[in-house]
Amino acid sequence: MTDAAYLLVHEDREYLLEPGEEFGTDLGVIEVPEDVAAGDEVDTHLGTVFEVRALRGPDLFNHLERTGAPMMPRDVGLVMGHTGASGGDRVLDAGTGTGILAAYLGRAGADVTTYEVDAEFAAVARENMTTAGVADRVEVRTGDLTDELDALADEEPFDALTLDTGDAPAVVERADDLLAPGGRLAVYSPFVEGTREAALAAREAGFDEVETLETIQREMDFSDRGSRPSTAGVGHTGYLVFGRAP
Repeated sequence: MTDAAYLLVHEDREYLLEPGEEFGTDLGVIEVPEDVAAGDEVDTHLGTVFEVRALRGPDLFNHLERTGAPMMPRDVGLVMGHTGASGGDRVLDAGTGTGILAAYLGRAGADVTTYEVDAEFAAVARENMTTAGVADRVEVRTGDLTDELDALADEEPFDALTLDTGDAPAVVERADDLLAPGGRLAVYSPFVEGTREAALAAREAGFDEVETLETIQREMDFSDRGSRPSTAGVGHTGYLVFGRAP
């Protein structure tokens, strides 16, 4: 069985391509065989050799089609680590966007139901799930999660709830109805005001282990003069609220 897509790499060039796809570059036309597999080599019509590699999680962030600013890998890592989502878990997600988080969760083996209010964004996310090889584990629904809370509360409870939406506090108020005992909550927000509201809502809903983290990351610079954190770029990406259902 072939994967949905592969990374084709030559020196500093890399392209995410599907089996059977033809792609033109200044190094020549790449014709990806239908039976391509990781470890193969593919020559362009000009003789440039590309190495075929299996798709990895970080490649999703770099190559999936974007419909806005996707969740950064550092934030995805915190969500994955604090929720512990893994094979067999049921995850309810809202604010799909590009679908980076949903794809990571699916590749970890979780079954994900994710909501996106923008129909065009949802359509792109579905294509991205196919590319990521998780279309069988990630269901992208078009709609507002807040409109579905009553219906979802009657379903089998979820093991984790992950939110990246402006109305997240309203969902958190009902999170105990959605999660299994001990289920995990993760809320991402770029603004501290929404973060505060989500944290307060989690405490009022009776959640345990409620904590709020700011994500800050700095690269290191190494030179002959010495080593120090880089002064370039902004290390902050956003805020995350975590909690455990009673």
